[in-house]
Amino acid sequence: MTEKITDWRTLASGTDQSAYGPQRIVCLTEEPTEWLYMLGEERRIVGISGYTVRPPRAREEKPRVSAFLSAKIDKIIDLKPDCVIGFSDLQADIASQLVKKGVQVTIFNQRSVAEIFSMMFQLAAMVGQQARGLELMQSMQGRLLAIEQEAATLKRRPRVFFEEWYDPHISAIAWVSELMGIAGGDDCFPELATKAMGKDRIIADGGEIVQRNPDIIFGSWCGRKFRPDHVRRRPGWEGVNAVRNNQLFEIKSAEILQPGPASLTDGVEQLHRIIMQWSRDHG
Repeated sequence: MTEKITDWRTLASGTDQSAYGPQRIVCLTEEPTEWLYMLGEERRIVGISGYTVRPPRAREEKPRVSAFLSAKIDKIIDLKPDCVIGFSDLQADIASQLVKKGVQVTIFNQRSVAEIFSMMFQLAAMVGQQARGLELMQSMQGRLLAIEQEAATLKRRPRVFFEEWYDPHISAIAWVSELMGIAGGDDCFPELATKAMGKDRIIADGGEIVQRNPDIIFGSWCGRKFRPDHVRRRPGWEGVNAVRNNQLFEIKSAEILQPGPASLTDGVEQLHRIIMQWSRDHG
């Protein structure tokens, strides 16, 4: 198991960049775990979120020490981390508890595609993998550009509603809205995408969604299975294009609501495939 480096002489004795930066990392969300595995630095991870599913082997190899809004503080301390990585103000209480116990905590707050790439570069640099990180990121960026260029050929772009939660309705966060645009769709609620907090993206009146008449509805209900029949049964929704044409699709939360590699790869690919098929069938 990787040990914390406590003496600067250990660093001075060699030129191995991997000796710098945190050696024992606890990841409170999935995206840093997936990224560190992609960088080949999984040996540094000593604890992960219980919601982690990417990569699948992480759940077998690493102890689970947190949910999203709560964490096993004593268990984290026992792991002797030299860095705990979290996401957003929603984990501020966890971060505060750990900081008070002398633990270094890094909280990222990426909300856009550009900010996701920035987070990934910073984390790669922290573990001495700038070159590998840039290589992987440039490959992702190249694919996003290719998707965007293909989407630019659409004769008509579909109106898209992305439902992050169903009661109340919560629309897409910024990076999801951006990825829908790259994939070829137009977010029905672009004015809400800029709101960082879910409570600020609530659409209290479902009639507003009906009025904007999306051609495609994507559901990603924060870990719950999306149920198209639930959408079809909503009063007054029978005339919505997406309902009438059976364009109701689930994208799993781990593949689109994770502000890390998954959304930039698997998530956007699913959006793009469905939108291009819609174009062939209805464009």
